[in-house]
Amino acid sequence: MHQFNSSAFVATHSPTRYIRRLCQHFAHKIPVNFNDQQGQLDFNCGQAWLTAEEQGLTLTVSSRDAGDLNKLQEIVASHFERFAWQESLQLEWRTPAV
Repeated sequence: MHQFNSSAFVATHSPTRYIRRLCQHFAHKIPVNFNDQQGQLDFNCGQAWLTAEEQGLTLTVSSRDAGDLNKLQEIVASHFERFAWQESLQLEWRTPAV
């Protein structure tokens, strides 16, 4: 069970597009599972979930240790921000209060 988690929300009118682009991009490297409403990416160091919301996209990462969590945040954010350059979207990760 992963004990380190963080999430980010971005307001966008096209969350499905970002779910598809991120999942298709990573599909040749790691196991992914996605549809129009959600995506799951299984990295060696943890997992990432993408969820389409009414007002945007929620991205969540989870890992077994803080170092891997930071690595996942960087990987997901850098790829997302590259795909979202037209909207100038950036992720701000938030860790749940314990």
